[in-house]
Amino acid sequence: MLYFARGSKTDVITPAQVKEILTQTFDKLGYKRRVLALPPDYTRANSYAGPITQMAYQYYGERLTDIMPALGTHVPMTDQELDAMFGGIPHSLFRVHDWRNDVVTVGTVPAEYVAQQSEGRINEPWTAQVNKLLLDPGFDLILSIGQVVPHEVIGMANYNKNIFVGVGGAKGINLSHYLGATYGMERIMGRADTPVRRVLEYASQHFTNNLPIVYIQTVLSKDSNGNMVLRGLFIGDDFECFERAAKLSLETNFIMVDKPIKKCIVYLDPAEFKSTWLGNKSIYRTRMALADGAELIVLAPALREFGEDPEIDRLIRKYGYKGTPATLKSVNENSDLRANLGAAAHLIHGSSEGRFTITYCPGPAVSKTEIESVGFNYGNLDAIMAEYNIANLKDGWNTKSNGEEFYYISNPALGLWAHPDRFKD
Repeated sequence: MLYFARGSKTDVITPAQVKEILTQTFDKLGYKRRVLALPPDYTRANSYAGPITQMAYQYYGERLTDIMPALGTHVPMTDQELDAMFGGIPHSLFRVHDWRNDVVTVGTVPAEYVAQQSEGRINEPWTAQVNKLLLDPGFDLILSIGQVVPHEVIGMANYNKNIFVGVGGAKGINLSHYLGATYGMERIMGRADTPVRRVLEYASQHFTNNLPIVYIQTVLSKDSNGNMVLRGLFIGDDFECFERAAKLSLETNFIMVDKPIKKCIVYLDPAEFKSTWLGNKSIYRTRMALADGAELIVLAPALREFGEDPEIDRLIRKYGYKGTPATLKSVNENSDLRANLGAAAHLIHGSSEGRFTITYCPGPAVSKTEIESVGFNYGNLDAIMAEYNIANLKDGWNTKSNGEEFYYISNPALGLWAHPDRFKD
C-alpha cells in the first residue's frame, strides 16, 4: 500500500512539510506499542534519513525503542557520527548490526530462480538473511528509512535492499553483490528492475511479508546554490513506493553528459570517504561517462584503508582491482575469495577493465606502494590539488587557463554519470 507520494525534479520539500507528512502518515498507521527504525549509516548522511529518524523519535517517544543503522558491511558509527546525523537521540537506543554473526536465515530463493535471473551465470540458491532483531514479535512497526539513488549492485539503492543487505548477513550480501557484478554494472545501474532486485523481491514476498515494514524513501539533489534539497518523499509497504521513488531518482540523479569525458576529477569528502570500499563510487558511478583511454583522478585526502572489514581489506590487498576475468579466475582458484563473493564483486566494481586509467591520490595514511599494489596509479595529493584547486571548481565541465577541459565531481555518491552511447535503456 502506498501511504504518501510526492516529488518532482523541481520540488523542494521543507522540514516542516516532512514533519506534517510523517505525522499524518503515522496517525494513519494507528497506535504502535513498539517501533524499530532502520535508517542508513553515516555513509548516507545526505539521505535526509537523519532528520526523518529524529521526527519519528519525536512522534513515538519512548515507543521507538530501537534504532539499527543499516551498516551492511560498513564499520559501526562513532558517537560523533551519531550526533551529527541523528541529533539528540540518545545513544542508548542505537544497535550495531553484525553482518557476520547476528543474523538469521528466513528462507532460500531457489537456485533455478537465481539462474533464470542471472542468465545462467549463477546456479545456486540465494540465502535470505536478516538481523535477528527484526523477528522480535514485540515490534508492531519497522520503519525502513533511506534514499533511492543509482547503485552499482542492484540498480537503485534502498527499499528491500535495506532489509536483506543493510541489515542482512554474509551469505545474502556476498551472493547478491556477486550476482550484480557478474551480470554487469552497466546493465544494472540506474534501473529499478534488475536481476538482483528480483531476487530480493522474491525474498520479500515469500519470507518477510509478515513483518510490519513501512518504507520511507527519499530522493535528493543539489539546488542551484549547491545545497542538498529533498525532491521527493514516498512512504509505503510495497514495491510501488520504491518504484515511484526510483523513477524520480532516475530523472533527478542521473547526469547525462553531452560528450564522453576524457579527464575526470572526483573529490572524496573526508567526512564520508575513508576507504576504497566506499571511495570507488568515483569509479563505478562515472564509468559510463568516461571515454576509452580517459584519465580518472580520485582525490582521497582521508583514505586510510581499502576494505572497512578487516578480512575484506586483506582480500583487496591480496587480489587487487584487476578486472573481471582475473577476479573470476581468482574466485575459482582460491577458497578465501570464494568464501567472500562480496569482496570479489567489489574488485570488479573498482576496476576500469583496462578501458581507462585510475589515479588515486591519498592522504598520508596510505602509501604509494599500497596504492600501486592493488592496481591503481598513484598521484601526489598536494601536487594535484594545487593544480586543480577544488575551491575554484564547479560540478561539471571546467577549463584550465591552458585550455585543458576536464569534468569535476564533488561527491560521487550523489548521482550517476553516463554518455548516451553507454546507457541503453
